[in-house]
Amino acid sequence: MLRNRDKTPLGSRYVATREMGAGEPEAEQQDQVAEGEHEHACGGDASMLQSYLPGHPLADQEANEALYGYERGFRERFARLVPVLKEVHALQHEPDFELRAQDLVQRTLGYQLPESMLADAWIRDLDTRALYLHGMFEMFDQVVNEHWQGRDDLIADAERAIAYFLDCDFHEVDITPCSDGRLLGLRRFILRLPALAVRVRSYAGALFDIEEGVQHWTRRELIRHREGVPTSADVPSRYLKIAAYHYSSSKPNQEGCAAHGSNERDAAEAALLQLRSFRQAIENTYSCGASVDTLLIGVDTDTDAIKVHVPDADTRMSLYRYVDCGELYRETLEMDAQSASLRVYEAIQEAINTQGWGKGNGPPHEGMLRLVSRLLLNNISQLDYVARYHGGRYADVGHQERMIIVGDHFSEMQVRNFAYFTHLDTMEEGAKNMDVAVNQIFRPLNISRGLPIPVVVHYRYNRNVPGSRERVEAHCRRVKAAIMERFRDLAEKSLIGCHMVIRDKKSGSRLELLED
Repeated sequence: MLRNRDKTPLGSRYVATREMGAGEPEAEQQDQVAEGEHEHACGGDASMLQSYLPGHPLADQEANEALYGYERGFRERFARLVPVLKEVHALQHEPDFELRAQDLVQRTLGYQLPESMLADAWIRDLDTRALYLHGMFEMFDQVVNEHWQGRDDLIADAERAIAYFLDCDFHEVDITPCSDGRLLGLRRFILRLPALAVRVRSYAGALFDIEEGVQHWTRRELIRHREGVPTSADVPSRYLKIAAYHYSSSKPNQEGCAAHGSNERDAAEAALLQLRSFRQAIENTYSCGASVDTLLIGVDTDTDAIKVHVPDADTRMSLYRYVDCGELYRETLEMDAQSASLRVYEAIQEAINTQGWGKGNGPPHEGMLRLVSRLLLNNISQLDYVARYHGGRYADVGHQERMIIVGDHFSEMQVRNFAYFTHLDTMEEGAKNMDVAVNQIFRPLNISRGLPIPVVVHYRYNRNVPGSRERVEAHCRRVKAAIMERFRDLAEKSLIGCHMVIRDKKSGSRLELLED
């Protein structure tokens, strides 16, 4: 391992509780990036898989059962599409084809087929690519619009989480994962954080737009000063920016982050430098960088185990100073709950006291320690979830996304490997993200089999701002046109299709479809 840790006497100050379901050695007082490769905590052999067994004393089994019900229902819903469309295809030369096709799709999938696609089937055969795109988009809309029905608990969960963050001295938690679909469940599953309590925006390789990040920080600070939300400006709280990179423990050179050539160290280093630049940008612009905390998290997409790179007292992080939750899970699996909780505290203290390349300048502030312990506990529940329902390691260690989502984030879409999601304002700025999605992921997944690539273009408007809806609608259309132009070779063969939707910024707003 790339660690050399001294043991620290135990204490009780930061014991985890269940409160909420590059340089040389001298330069390591700054965020450190060193030469060499990380070793992986988890191998791909059967003996290692056996160490991920369900029944951890700190796992939230009730939450795991609920999440599994959600995941299973979600996947089964979309898995029905291709078998049903095959049945429709087989009916196309029957005398009552149109009626039978509509009845079959309505009964099994819950939507109507476009009549224009059915009427001429006896002449030109069915356009199955168009039917596939239509079905994916219809079911996508269903899932999003149904998500908020009768879910008052989502607001209550968010309020509890925000109160917890404030208790940790954070008034905003802003997360940037990689756009990779295997991180799509980062918030809901891997970290177990409520949708309305955190901001999530995905970028290829977790390389978020620093200027956009500074703009959002500015807006949040203005709201705090003018409205006192979620806390007044005189309260010494901080803005927390989290970046999440990823890697594959079983196939490190093939199934890691595509944006970084499946190199874990490159992915971690790039995300770390981006966090440093973000904080420095605020310091240079507003002379208040101390009001910003950053946190780096690595995710093994094979198992959902996280590495939390613990900051030091100067808020600096190192690639070589972290807590590996996969190791924690295995170490504590056979302990009682109290001993396991204490071991979480020990692991954090061991990371703080890392020597050598990872040496830092003491512990971070108490709030950060509490949040780190909470994230580790939450991830222990997720590792137990993967052990119980996926045998300790996902069968789909590689890409298996079904669509690309661009624009503003969807809190409703939180199932691993369902979609490649990337925030995108303009094609010029987001070209790299889209090229990774289309050329490196969906050409092998879909195009090689003749399936088109479904792309959802989604943006939000503010109904309180005059003309906002019209401007967002025009922007949505520009982005769609740019996508279709960039991938004209696919568009001309009906191998890519865009679905344009907008909605109000208010949580729970329904999607509004934009016609071509």
